[in-house]
Formats: sequence, structure tokens, C-alpha cells
Amino acid sequence: MSAVPVHIRPYRMSTQARWGALVLFIIFAWALSRIDISWARFLLGTENAAKFVGRMFPPIFNPRDELIKGMWETVQIAILASALGLLLSLPVGLLAARNLMPAWVTWPVRLFITLCRTFHPVIVAIVFVKAVGFGALAGILALTVASIGFLGKLFTEAIEEISMKQIEAVRATGASFANVLTFAVVPQVIYRFIGFIAYEVDSNLRNSTMVGIVGAGGIGGTLFAAFQRFDYDFVLGIVICIIALIMLGEVLQIAVKKVFKQ
Repeated sequence: MSAVPVHIRPYRMSTQARWGALVLFIIFAWALSRIDISWARFLLGTENAAKFVGRMFPPIFNPRDELIKGMWETVQIAILASALGLLLSLPVGLLAARNLMPAWVTWPVRLFITLCRTFHPVIVAIVFVKAVGFGALAGILALTVASIGFLGKLFTEAIEEISMKQIEAVRATGASFANVLTFAVVPQVIYRFIGFIAYEVDSNLRNSTMVGIVGAGGIGGTLFAAFQRFDYDFVLGIVICIIALIMLGEVLQIAVKKVFKQ
């Protein structure tokens, strides 16, 4: 086997890549120079952070009723938003699939999915808080919109990647459109859909803690109130409970995937 010539460098950057890296470096340096960052400010921030962390220990979990209510409301928001998002995302993902629907149907639906993904759930939650008032309803609606944007896009991509041979074979039998979906589309995407849904439930558990900060219910509101009262030890207790909740959701997600893979 002949040796590779010394002058050949397979991992050498091309001229375009070098210019691109230079442009990115210039943009980074310019952005860094435009914001107020100094070493003295960094040291001051480190000192303040140390004092803040020191006031968080030891963590406390009282008032317990307030903590339990906030955590339970967070779970309810996540589950209801995921369920509503799933029910609405299934037809949306189907209508946006270009291999099953005509272009005049797919493009408006794709635009709707894009609009649902455009804004962060916190921003959407602020809008719904203004519309329906403070509470869990605003959080459920905000996370439902986020779920449609996420699940709708993934459902669409999964459907568009299926094999058309099975669809054509079922259609050749004279089956209706509903039977084509049942016997040709669903078997090819069901396991991917389960993974998407499990991830979205986990994502909504995290997001439901954030939307509460703007008044959309859940443990986020309790966390924000504790910050306002300077109860930093209670803040740490809330954070520990949130971490435990997310870890529990991750364990359940893995368990669900194992069950459906058997």
C-alpha cells in the first residue's frame, strides 16, 4: 500500500473556510467590545455570587404546602399541555406532509407550525396571561402552542421520510385514506412518535417551571415569590425539587421507551 504524500493535508481548511472563520472571529471581537465587560466587574460578580450561594445553605422546604401545591400544579400543566399538543399536532403533522397532501394544503399548515415555533414559551405565556389572566390556564395554553410547533414539525418530517412502497401497496387494494394511514403510515412512524412525545413531556416539565415566573402557574411562581422575599434557602429547596422532578421525568421517559420497544 502506497504511503500518502507528505504535502497532502486531508484536514487542511479551504480558503473559503478560512475566510469564514476570520469573519466569525471579527464579529465575535466586535460584539465583545460593544458590551460592558471588565475584569473588575467580573470579580465583583464572583464576590456577590459567593454571598448569594452562601445564603442558600442549608436548603429548607417550608412552607411545605406552598411547595407541594406549586410542584403538583407544574406536573398538571405539563401533562395537560402535552396531551392537548399531541391531539392537535397529529392532524397538523399529517396535513403538513408533502408526500400525502397537496401543496395548497401543506404550505399554510407549515406556516402555522413555524408561527408556533417562532416565540419562546415564556413570551407566549405573557400573551396568554394578558388574555386569560394569571394561573395555570395561561401556562397550559402557552405550552400547548409550543408543543404544536415542536411535535408538528417532527411528525411532519417523520411522515415525509416513510417508504412510499407500503402506501402504494395498500392503495392498490382499493383501501380508503383512513386505512392507508392505519396500515401503511402509522406502523412506520409509531416508534418515532413515541420518542417525540416522551421528549415533549419532559420538555414541558422544564418549561412549566419557567412560564410560572410570568404568572402562568406552576412552581415558577413560587420560585419567583421566594426570590422577592429574599428566602434564598427556600429558593434552593425549590430548585432541588425541580431537579428531582426533571430526573424523575427522565427515568419515566426511558421506561416508556423500553416498554414500547419490547
